[in-house]
Amino acid sequence: MRDAAPTTIYLKDYMPFGYLVDSVHLTFDLADHATRVTSRIAFCPNPEATDRTFFLHGEDLTLIRAVIDGVEVTPNVTDKGLTVDVPDAPFIWEAVVEIDPGNNTALEGLYMSNGMYCTQCEAEGFRKITYYPDRPDVMSVFTVRINGDLPVLLSNGNPSGKSEGWAEWTDPWPKPAYLFALVAGDLIAHPGQFTTMSGRDVELNLWVRPGDEGKCAFGMEALKKSMKWDEDVYGREYDLDMFNIVAVDDFNMGAMENKGLNIFNSSAVLASPETSTDANFERIEAIIAHEYFHNWTGNRITCRDWFQLCLKEGLTVFRDAQFTSDMRSAPVKRIHDAIDLRARQFPEDNGPLSHPVRPESFQEINNFYTATVYEKGAEVIGMLKRLVGDEAYAQALKLYFDRHDGQACTIEDWIKVFEDTTGRDLTQFKRWYSQSGTPRISVAEDWQDGTYTLTLSQRTKPTPGQPEKLPQVIPVAVGLLGQNGDEVRATEVLELTEAEQSFTFSGLAAKPVASILRDFSAPVILEHDHTDAERAFLLAHDTDPFNRWQAGRSLAQDTLLRMIREDAAPGTNYLDGMLAVLRDGDLDPAYRSLMLGLPTQSELAAALFESGNVPDPMAIWTAVETLRQATAQHVQDLLPRLHSETLIDAPFSPDADQAGKRALGGAVLYLTSRLDGGAKAAEEYAAADNMTRQLTALSCLLRAGAGQTELADFYRQWQHDRLVVDKWFGLQVTTASPETTPDVTRTLTEHPDFNWKNPNRFRAVMGALAMNHAGFHRAGGAGYALLADWLIRLDPVNPQTTARMCSAFQTWKRYDVDRQDRMKAQLTRIADTPNLSRDTTEMVSRILGA
Repeated sequence: MRDAAPTTIYLKDYMPFGYLVDSVHLTFDLADHATRVTSRIAFCPNPEATDRTFFLHGEDLTLIRAVIDGVEVTPNVTDKGLTVDVPDAPFIWEAVVEIDPGNNTALEGLYMSNGMYCTQCEAEGFRKITYYPDRPDVMSVFTVRINGDLPVLLSNGNPSGKSEGWAEWTDPWPKPAYLFALVAGDLIAHPGQFTTMSGRDVELNLWVRPGDEGKCAFGMEALKKSMKWDEDVYGREYDLDMFNIVAVDDFNMGAMENKGLNIFNSSAVLASPETSTDANFERIEAIIAHEYFHNWTGNRITCRDWFQLCLKEGLTVFRDAQFTSDMRSAPVKRIHDAIDLRARQFPEDNGPLSHPVRPESFQEINNFYTATVYEKGAEVIGMLKRLVGDEAYAQALKLYFDRHDGQACTIEDWIKVFEDTTGRDLTQFKRWYSQSGTPRISVAEDWQDGTYTLTLSQRTKPTPGQPEKLPQVIPVAVGLLGQNGDEVRATEVLELTEAEQSFTFSGLAAKPVASILRDFSAPVILEHDHTDAERAFLLAHDTDPFNRWQAGRSLAQDTLLRMIREDAAPGTNYLDGMLAVLRDGDLDPAYRSLMLGLPTQSELAAALFESGNVPDPMAIWTAVETLRQATAQHVQDLLPRLHSETLIDAPFSPDADQAGKRALGGAVLYLTSRLDGGAKAAEEYAAADNMTRQLTALSCLLRAGAGQTELADFYRQWQHDRLVVDKWFGLQVTTASPETTPDVTRTLTEHPDFNWKNPNRFRAVMGALAMNHAGFHRAGGAGYALLADWLIRLDPVNPQTTARMCSAFQTWKRYDVDRQDRMKAQLTRIADTPNLSRDTTEMVSRILGA
């Protein structure tokens, strides 16, 4: 039978823990299946608490001994923790527990990965290590002793002792238990060094398995750049003598910011030109920055409770986006962020999984590590910065660090520093944290006697638990273009605060063309009835890089929707616009390659659904393929010249300039492959000297219906590199035709290298299935059944990965009755599985409740 009904936890019920923790001393006696953890914790009554119940969380622990002030006690132990009577005064709690890291397949708490001990304690994994008040507002200094015969024994903080068979670490900065980390294994260090702005030398290490030493240099340089950038831009200096990163193969997330000992999914840190694409390099650079920036926005200042998760994650995502913009191309980064937000967060915001940036309740916190908390949370920070200005933002952040260092904080604390700095009342702005859903802004225009009036209206559709929506503060960046393409009004940020609001621009010689929501100034859906001619005008003349790209994207979407609804031919405005973009040699190659991208098939399905049409995945796929073919034919005379312009006569570098050229070269090769059946791609594959070039060529071949010889060759070449084999698995599913996608996926699950218990490998195959829109939604429901089969199998092994993958079904209400029935049947089958985890139970229940 299933676990007992999950308990719903509410933000309004927050109460501080009854006891403060002065210090924690942990001793680990490592053994694969019988690790002993001895804890010695100094507690004292919390004067701010009203409830003095002494409850310590604990799951999957065998209690060997419990002692209070030297006297053995017998606590009341359940499968969730223990309670015991304690003195109404400071006391020492001691406990010995036994755990089994070797059989911990959920990958939270202390577990093993290929012979290496490692931990993942966020959000609630520490309770699987020892009995403790496992909540983020309980902070303490930690001393950790590790006893074991492995050559490398690591924990948080600075090393404080070491000899054969043991090591001790002391972290002088108070932290919550979710930031605890331990790693022990046969590892090799790639060393580095950084001198802080105050002149302190910090030892850096990137620890990897033997054989991965050649993939560390880029990660180390990214770490140094991050440390320097955080000093220069935010004035934040690193605060320990050592900073360690460890690459782990089995990891549910991308990485974890544990104080001084960051644990990374190996895919998020290991890189070399031969095995990593340009996208991998950029992702690694961003994730290393993100986890390092958490040292201040997450570690030194943490969140009071898990409802405040966006306080650390939204802010840190915003900071890592700033970093990437400075390291690479700011316009390209902004466009990528918008694409990602629309692909991942907008469906979440407008479906059964919708929740505010700061939720009001949850059953399983692991299910709220979402695009809404992270990416929308970052957009909220960006809007706040845009509203108050760069100088006030910098002053507010300084006040935030000065006022709250060492504290566990709330959104109210965050908003207050901006109110105190600027004198503004941000009560209405705070609705961005409490109100779910994506606001929609509609546009009306009026032109009379030299005055242009822009009327903006906002509305947000009902979402689960929130049928009524109040107006929000929305910064709308607007510029005006003259009929000749010149900018007649520079960008101005309009503050939309009412349900409907008008803004006037006087003294104009002719009716302007409005460029609205420049730089994607707010995470909203803009409803503006531009004609194709107006969009073509903006594509040709808009001075805002984001809106110029958006004009092309809108042209493409309107063209595709007409093709789907009306069986229309590809529009000449779009095709001519793309030809003009490709001819413009002054544009950044990376920007031109983005211009050639089309809306995702899922986005098109959402647009059809919103307009009252039932999306047909096959019709969408056919329209996209037709437009891509038409584009290739329309620009074919330009392709040879573009190919030569993107050739790089220099040693490989993952920098933005080279990566941009390779991106445009890949887009050109894809168009060429549609015309020559993959002949040029075969040449490129044979000549490839880096992974970006090799994988791009292989992808073009497979999409052209060729490449089976090269696919086999690729596996033979890289079968001993686990991260490249992940690419090999995923590529076959993403490039499969809709008719064959479920069959290709099923065949790959039978491959000897399909280690379904490894999250990276599982996501490479099943995540790719969910992303292949037409293939996943193939008529008959084979894709739905296959994914459900594997989720049911994975759930008892790894509930976190299972629950997150359930989101593939979140848009089930969009489609025709047959597809709805088939998806609902699979969701019900998952829900009815005996002993289904809390994580998956909550996700499926929310999706079915649509």
